[in-house]
Amino acid sequence: MTLPAAMALRLEDHAVQPAARVGVIGAGQLARMLHEAAVPLNVEVRVLTEDLGACAVRAGAVPVLGSDQDLDDLRALAAGCDVVTFEHELADLSLVDELASEVPVRPSARATRTAQDKLHGRRALQAGGFPCPRFRPVYDLEDIHGFMLEIEGPAVLKARSGGEGGRSVWMIDDAASAKRAWDEAFARRLNVLVEERVAIRSEVSVLVARSPNGQRVAYPVLETRHVDGTCHEVHLPAQVGDDQAAQAVELGLHLAEALDVAGVLAVELFITDDGMLVNELSLRPHNSGHVTIEACATSQFQQHLRAILGWPLGSPRLVAPCAVMVNVFGNDAGGDPSHQLPSALAVPEVYPHLYGKLAQSGRKLGHVTALGERREEVLARARAATAVLRR
Repeated sequence: MTLPAAMALRLEDHAVQPAARVGVIGAGQLARMLHEAAVPLNVEVRVLTEDLGACAVRAGAVPVLGSDQDLDDLRALAAGCDVVTFEHELADLSLVDELASEVPVRPSARATRTAQDKLHGRRALQAGGFPCPRFRPVYDLEDIHGFMLEIEGPAVLKARSGGEGGRSVWMIDDAASAKRAWDEAFARRLNVLVEERVAIRSEVSVLVARSPNGQRVAYPVLETRHVDGTCHEVHLPAQVGDDQAAQAVELGLHLAEALDVAGVLAVELFITDDGMLVNELSLRPHNSGHVTIEACATSQFQQHLRAILGWPLGSPRLVAPCAVMVNVFGNDAGGDPSHQLPSALAVPEVYPHLYGKLAQSGRKLGHVTALGERREEVLARARAATAVLRR
């Protein structure tokens, strides 16, 4: 039934102002989960996107149509916002620098550049005295050959930007594999670097958050388990010694200070027989940290919002002895995991998250988290629910 015009409610007369407005450059699953974390805080999240079907928009984030390569579009996103942040490192940072003169952008373009360009990041780590694999920029095939002679061992060729989830990464063992990798990178017009391939005992991630006033918190160290360079599982806490865990946390906190980070910083680390090496940096919420949504008193997403707004940071403590997160990838048939959700919910005490993305084979479509007393039992539940979703 349609109400008479005189009786119709005017929404603008009853609108409640948000506690804050946050602009997010990007509208993918990380922006979606930032929006979900913002709702209880009455924080409005606006996302810059060229796709009204983006998963953050479908979850209720306010869309601003535009490109992160256009200053006017970035200004449209920032209009009325208290702060602007990123869900990825692909924006034109020269434009972001201009935007920062008009509205706070956190983290800064200068800090974000260390994650956007792996060569820039490696040089920043090296200059700051932080441990990382030996590396060299690559401009031709001979650079790869010369580097391998220098290190006397196998190497890894990587795209300097992008390449998350094992994409645009080539393992090099000899001259033939070096040529194949270089030819493919050259054909794709990628800027690349080469680094030594280290013998990895385990991979861990440390999440820290830092606010503009310098308040810092660190989460318990997470252990990440990969298949073909892509993270499949996250175990919290990591199965490392207390000394190594303390070292990882201290390294993450020092990096946050050195880079003047405002927000969440994820530091991916290789544990080797010779010590700890920094692999990747992400100056935003990170896939390994999705487990914190249920496993910690304050999720990485709410923590990021608090940090960039300059609000007091929340406790990162674990709410259960252990937690496991398993990523949900599209099956070979391209089936939608949503169709299997009721069956997955029959697995006791699991927390499925589906991102609302178009189902494709191998695409990351969601994750499942489980908490409990014993790691083996928690892992079994998370894997069981994930297997159902992948049918």
